[in-house]
Amino acid sequence: MDLFHALSDEDGRLSSLETKLAQFALANVDFVVNSSISDLAERAGVSPPTVTRFCRRLGCQGYSDFKVQLAKMAYVGLRYLKPEAPTATVEEVAQDIISKAQNALFDLHRQLDLGAIEKAAQMLRGADFIQAFGASGNSAMVVNELHNRLFRLGCRINASNDHNMNLMISAAAQPGTVVFGSSYTGRDMGLVHCLKLLRQHGIPTIVMTQRGSPVSDAADLTIAIDMQEGKNIFRPTSTRFAYLAAIDILANMVAYADRNIALKALRSIKEELVRNRDGDDRQLLGD
Repeated sequence: MDLFHALSDEDGRLSSLETKLAQFALANVDFVVNSSISDLAERAGVSPPTVTRFCRRLGCQGYSDFKVQLAKMAYVGLRYLKPEAPTATVEEVAQDIISKAQNALFDLHRQLDLGAIEKAAQMLRGADFIQAFGASGNSAMVVNELHNRLFRLGCRINASNDHNMNLMISAAAQPGTVVFGSSYTGRDMGLVHCLKLLRQHGIPTIVMTQRGSPVSDAADLTIAIDMQEGKNIFRPTSTRFAYLAAIDILANMVAYADRNIALKALRSIKEELVRNRDGDDRQLLGD
């Protein structure tokens, strides 16, 4: 049963009193879950029998079952029941996106553990091979970007976005490998399993994730990123700007860890781009 869809009454099947009850329930989830049928009826301005009929109309066995289903619906977060009022114009959306991105970068600058970044850069530069594990959209993007940044610095690196592949790579990892993992929530238990397996094999691991999370606890080194997101469920997460900035800082430090290797690789790449595509060296650095 999709209780949220039923309460939203997108099909217009509820009576006026039932619609009033549905709107009250969506606006006061905590109260309804913890109230008696009489309390709800009084607050909503209807009779207890109306509440009972309303619950059965929604497909619940009764008021108690309705409260259980409502609590389950609220488990995913009230911001999905009462989303933030959307911005109305392109100008407002642009202002919202850009200001949140700026805030994410400022928060990162204040909280970033520079010692962890420096240690991670040394580990990555000293590795014979780097494996980067990410999944679920944003973390996949992060490790793909790490691959994009580090191969051009002369690092041997592979990015994998599949849990089963990550598991197999972890089981087959050889000495000289360093594994980098990304998880925005720190609750990716597939990644946790890989990290624990790698620890058993003596393979050093670095993660970019929330401090004190299961992923962080399972890794040898954590680059902690802890961000607060707003209630606008329609706006893409601004945390990813902080992750990308942290990747850029890390990559820059990897380059500085051995400038000769980085310079040779960068020059070879640029030479081929100038010869085969650009015709000169005035285009953007990188590609």
